[in-house]
Amino acid sequence: MNLQRAYILLAVFYSALIVVGLIALTLGAGSLVSIAQLLVGAVAVLGLWGYILGKGFMNSHSWRPFTALLAIGVVLQLLAVFTMPVTNADITWLLSGAIFSAMLLAILYRYGDRDQELWASDEEIEEGAHLGQLLESQPELVVEKQEADRQAKVRMVKTGDRYRASVTRRYGEQEESFEKSFKRPSTLAYFIQTFTCITLQDLRAQHGNDKAPAA
Repeated sequence: MNLQRAYILLAVFYSALIVVGLIALTLGAGSLVSIAQLLVGAVAVLGLWGYILGKGFMNSHSWRPFTALLAIGVVLQLLAVFTMPVTNADITWLLSGAIFSAMLLAILYRYGDRDQELWASDEEIEEGAHLGQLLESQPELVVEKQEADRQAKVRMVKTGDRYRASVTRRYGEQEESFEKSFKRPSTLAYFIQTFTCITLQDLRAQHGNDKAPAA
């Protein structure tokens, strides 16, 4: 059994748990806490399927905070089991919720990493591929833009298997500089468009006619 198949079986198992939990609720078992657990569990299973299938569900920026909340929930459920007077039924819900949530934490944390093409738009993937080709043929790319009282300058280089962008941006009299590096050129394209006034169209206009070396 390969890793992908194991992940699929895990997702099927978790999906079945959600269905079983829903059936238990309709039969009168559980409480308000159980309903909250099922709702959180359903979101977690959605993220698990997204990670396995390479699809972006919801938003990349929501998954790591959700993972942190899930971890806090695990701790609170375990504390409730060992420190509060709860019924046997509630103990079953709390323990099962804590155990199965804990198993998802690492996967959902990785799923929330924005530096993956599953979170990139088609335009960002296309422009990232273009930037990647250019950075294979040139040691450095520079893109600048002046827009009203805003100005931005981005220097891009490829170091090993990572893409590094050094940004200088000015707004009125204020100026700041920062640097980020990425595994995916599509994330580089996203970063430039999100954190500067430079658009993907500006990138294409200034470097669209450059040619990458022949393979």
